[in-house]
Amino acid sequence: MPRNITIGENQITDSADAYVIAEIGHNHGGDVEKAAELIRMAAESGASAAKLQKRDNKALFTKAMYNEPYTGRNSFGPTYGAHREAVEFGFDEYRQLAELSRELGIDFFSTAFDFPSVDFLAELGVPAIKIASGDLTNTPLLAHAAKTGIPLIVSTGGADMEEVRRAVDTIAPLNYQLALLQCTAAYPATPDVLNLSVINTYREEFPDVVVGLSGHDVETESSVIAYTLGARVIEKHVTMDRTLPGSDHHFSLEANHLRELVDSLERTRRSLGSPEKRQLPVEAPALRKMAKKLVAARDLSAGQVLTVEDIAIKSPGDGLRPYLLDEVIGRPLLAPLVADDAIQFDNLG
Repeated sequence: MPRNITIGENQITDSADAYVIAEIGHNHGGDVEKAAELIRMAAESGASAAKLQKRDNKALFTKAMYNEPYTGRNSFGPTYGAHREAVEFGFDEYRQLAELSRELGIDFFSTAFDFPSVDFLAELGVPAIKIASGDLTNTPLLAHAAKTGIPLIVSTGGADMEEVRRAVDTIAPLNYQLALLQCTAAYPATPDVLNLSVINTYREEFPDVVVGLSGHDVETESSVIAYTLGARVIEKHVTMDRTLPGSDHHFSLEANHLRELVDSLERTRRSLGSPEKRQLPVEAPALRKMAKKLVAARDLSAGQVLTVEDIAIKSPGDGLRPYLLDEVIGRPLLAPLVADDAIQFDNLG
């Protein structure tokens, strides 16, 4: 079947515009109003979806990791667990943000980092579930998410092809609605480690799977390149201010960058156009002026058998094209021509 995934009302195919995910993550800092502000920014900038991250922290982390000290500019609590709890939303907040997204006409979903979070999102009724790069090898979680029947978007940072194949082989028999994103698990990722050519590898290896890019770079041109290579899902982190405290703000896109990205991707889709090479109506005026036709090199009488010396090649290009020269030479004129008259087949014997 042709590669195709449907998220909400968006059908993502090779011929479609890019599906742009504004990854809010925890850049809201645990403030639901800031999350709402970021969703509004994403919608106003033309993004297709806004996305959060969902963790059941006590189920996800060992007690030692949950309780280890976590201090510094990016911390929202004295321990790692307290930090994570401070930026986590519950069902009421998710439902509020989902309703806001519906009103704004933008899809809303989240990354699930554990089994309870998959169930949480399924109960909420999200149109897609994201799986982060760190869980590409977590085949039990991949299978659990796939069994929901909800479209899955899976990042592949830090993986080799064997691990990517294993993940696809786990999901595909359970859920054909899959998008696979090339990703480099570095924050930020510099151009020399983006390896956008992997997009071609994925498209060749998985011909039924939608391919995309989860980009952690601070620019937008890599996403445009990715689209030209066949990526149709583009995920980028977003923020209201890159200077805010938090581990993701510094490589996130602000509103003007997100709008530039969306506009650039739309122009790219239009610029790629059709793979069929043909003459376009818009080219006709220029071709008439610049192209050439076959004309009489001098006054010619009826009955004259045309030679190379009798024919000139001149503009405008509104007659027989020069590649027809050999079909004209050696044929007699049925009526006289004066210099620069167009040579036409209906005047040839």
